[in-house]
Amino acid sequence: MNDRPALEARWMELTRRTLPALAGSRGWPVRADHCFQRILLDNACGGRWYDHVAGRPAYTHADVAILERAVALGETAIAGTRDMADLNRRSLDWRGKLAPSKPDGANPMSRSGQSTRTKIERTA
Repeated sequence: MNDRPALEARWMELTRRTLPALAGSRGWPVRADHCFQRILLDNACGGRWYDHVAGRPAYTHADVAILERAVALGETAIAGTRDMADLNRRSLDWRGKLAPSKPDGANPMSRSGQSTRTKIERTA
């Protein structure tokens, strides 16, 4: 697509309206527009977008090839040929935000609200 304004308009439509509107029915792990923007740009860049794009907002500073790849990824998610949860995991992994997996059979730690001990007993 050679028309930069049309490409940016499609980007905004995808990330601000279309993808968030589909999120609930598709069971995607994100709902907010900025999360879709992060996911698509990170995957289009093959890493954290801000390591590849010098300026904000990213969509106005990204080169056309990056923005075209990001839009194409959004389109494939809409079509159901790309898994948004997988794209999100990749993005979070590049950012060092994935929590380590719990070993099999590990018991989750109880939250203080779930404890059967009183507040005084918990602090003693």
